[in-house]
Amino acid sequence: MKLSKSLLQHITPQHYLFLPAPHVFSLPEKVLQFGTGVLLRGLPDFLINKANNEGIFNGRIVVVKSTEAGGNAGIFNKQDGLYTLSIRGVHGSKKVDEIHICAAVSRVLTAATEWEEILLCAENPHMQVVISNTTEVGITLVKDNIHASPPVSFPGKLLAFLYHRYKFFEKDVEKGMVIVPAELVPDNGDKLLSIILEIAHQNGLEIDFIDWLETSNHFCNSLVDRIVPGKLSVAEQQTLEKSVGYEDGLMIMSEVYALWAIQSGSDKVKEVLSFAKVHDGIVIRKSIDKFRELKLRLLNGSHTFACGLAFLAGFDTVKEAMEDIDFSHYIKQLMYDEIIPSIITEDITTEEAIDFADSVLDRFKNVFIDHQWLSITAEYSSKMNLRNTAVIQNYYERFGTAPELMSLGMAAHMLFLRSEQGEDEKFYGTSNGRQYLITDSNAAIYSSSWKKYNGDFIVTNIFSNKDVWQTDLNELPGFAAAVTSQLNTLKDFGAPNALFDVARTKNVINNEK
Repeated sequence: MKLSKSLLQHITPQHYLFLPAPHVFSLPEKVLQFGTGVLLRGLPDFLINKANNEGIFNGRIVVVKSTEAGGNAGIFNKQDGLYTLSIRGVHGSKKVDEIHICAAVSRVLTAATEWEEILLCAENPHMQVVISNTTEVGITLVKDNIHASPPVSFPGKLLAFLYHRYKFFEKDVEKGMVIVPAELVPDNGDKLLSIILEIAHQNGLEIDFIDWLETSNHFCNSLVDRIVPGKLSVAEQQTLEKSVGYEDGLMIMSEVYALWAIQSGSDKVKEVLSFAKVHDGIVIRKSIDKFRELKLRLLNGSHTFACGLAFLAGFDTVKEAMEDIDFSHYIKQLMYDEIIPSIITEDITTEEAIDFADSVLDRFKNVFIDHQWLSITAEYSSKMNLRNTAVIQNYYERFGTAPELMSLGMAAHMLFLRSEQGEDEKFYGTSNGRQYLITDSNAAIYSSSWKKYNGDFIVTNIFSNKDVWQTDLNELPGFAAAVTSQLNTLKDFGAPNALFDVARTKNVINNEK
């Protein structure tokens, strides 16, 4: 049987299976959400569902689908807005395997065909919150007509909604919205507001409205962090559906870890976003820079230091690498011995950094997610620069010497990007007897350097390229020499032996302390 509201009475809750509370279906619509993607369903929508079940937020979500073609709007409405979230992973070294039937979504409206219905939502006095995840491309400025049905862009649609609300409630300052974009763009709330203001000026909207827009609405920068791969494999879904006794065309899975950091010092925002009380992964702070820094350096940065090394060592997935004792030692010591001491500030304490690193290790160990190292190497060189150059420089400022494990990660990145250009003009590397595609905007630079400096000078040559690093890394005393030494070890003895050497050496040293 298909998942639906009427089917719920025939499903028996279990210790691992959580059903929506009966009262949630009568709750008013409080949230307008732009986007139907799995990240929204796996994080904000799930957290609002949890809050509703506990009688905290007490509001449902109207989802706006931007395009008419394809998608899942029809399935949503056939299933009465219900969908299943399977949460699988490790938390505090304990395995978690939960199934939640989520009922936060009341309905899905398609902008192309139901725009007038979407505008009617602006007339709802209970409406308080806007959430979005329209991808990074969604928060861009395009020339738009907010009187179109619908406007072209997401900012144009949101502006039209707010303008309709402003007129309907006759400039009521209490009818502004709390707007929390979840797009992976730094300062996404600030950027969205600036674009909306520009479109408002393009459309000649009155000064009183622009004043209402800026003073009665709260555009909050936010940071979301949860791996939501989406659909389960066919076999996994069939097994899960058999265990719960129903079919679900919207079933998705996510990891256990969840972070939704929202930037605001407003008491009104905290009052409106009352669902923050339901989960310690939702944080509302005057500044969320700390959370962004921890994620960038410990999660993303360690991924980038490790991805080439892991792939060259013969590991295809993160979970496979974490099962290897030498790689596991490497990633742990990289974070605890080198990255954490480099990022501690007045805002980030050692305890906070260690707690975050512990959660990262739990996520790396998740046996339910097939995180491919090769996909993590996409735009390897720019990621290495953006995520890790500052950390390396901080390490030098504090310790005055080359960080050994970062040096090995940097050397592996150099070796991974050694390539030949194919007839299709793409660049390919070779490791362990197999060819792999390099997806990197600087692939030609590395390929050319390897051809010209296939020896000890390859590192100094690439380090001096300011198009890659925006600085000359050769200015860090001994860093090029340390990376060159590690590179020679990788070339001569292979990545597994390099991992064995540094992991066991570090482990022995730590045990002696």
